[in-house]
Amino acid sequence: MTDEEVFKKILDCSFAVHTALGPGLLENAYEECLFYELRQAGLKVERQKALPLVYKQVKLDAGYRVDLLVENKVIVELKAIEGGFHDVHYAQILTYMKLAKIRLGLLINFNVKSLKDGIKRMIL
Repeated sequence: MTDEEVFKKILDCSFAVHTALGPGLLENAYEECLFYELRQAGLKVERQKALPLVYKQVKLDAGYRVDLLVENKVIVELKAIEGGFHDVHYAQILTYMKLAKIRLGLLINFNVKSLKDGIKRMIL
């Protein structure tokens, strides 16, 4: 499956979750439901995957965790925030993508009326 096919399935599953739940819940509720939907769609998904920081050839446990890693191709970071994304959210996912050597990322904010307004695709 290509990166784009995986990305499309993630979007489809995200819209299904948002349609069913709407805005207003905590981030972990959306994470659990999206994890379920992605697995039901036949995708390999890792949840809260630890991401070590390698500094001078030493792996450090710096406490970084990716919300969802799908098919080892796409990092998905979930939010349930008011007012949209901030620079720190973009920096967070870009850092995770660099550390994991993953070129495609997806920021999703479920706390929006229309999910299309809460999606940001990131590419390294």
